[in-house]
Amino acid sequence: MSSIQKQASSSSDGCPNIDDRKRKRMISNRESARRSRMRKQKQMEGLVIETSQLESGNAMFKQNIDAARQRYIEMESANNVLRAQTMELTDRLRSLNSVLQIWGEVSGLNVEIPEVPDPLMKPWQLPCPVQPIMASADMFQF
Repeated sequence: MSSIQKQASSSSDGCPNIDDRKRKRMISNRESARRSRMRKQKQMEGLVIETSQLESGNAMFKQNIDAARQRYIEMESANNVLRAQTMELTDRLRSLNSVLQIWGEVSGLNVEIPEVPDPLMKPWQLPCPVQPIMASADMFQF
C-alpha cells in the first residue's frame, strides 16, 4: 500500500508522471517521423521532376544531334557533287585551252592562255584576292 501512496503523492506533488513523459515523447517522435516522411516525399517528388526534365532535355539534345548529323550528310553529299562538277569543269577548261593553244599555233597569233589552277590540290587558298575583314566594337556586343 505504501507504493500506491508514493505514486499518488508523486503525481500530486507537481512532478510530472513517467507515463505523461513517455506519452509526450511518443507524440513528439511520431510528429518528427511524420515531418521526416514529408521531407522525403517532397525530395522524391523533386527528384522525379528533375529526372523528367533531364530526360526531356536529353531527348531534345538527341533530336538536335540527329538533325545536325542529317545536315552534315546532306552537306557532304552536296560537297561531293560540287567536287565532281569542279573536276569536270576543270577538265573541260584544260581541253578548251589546249584547243586554243593549237589554234594559236596554227593561226600564228599569240594567244595568252592562263594556267588552270587545281582547286582540289590547295583548298585553303582562295581563287580571289583576300580582302581584310574589318571589325568594329559593335560586332561583339550581345
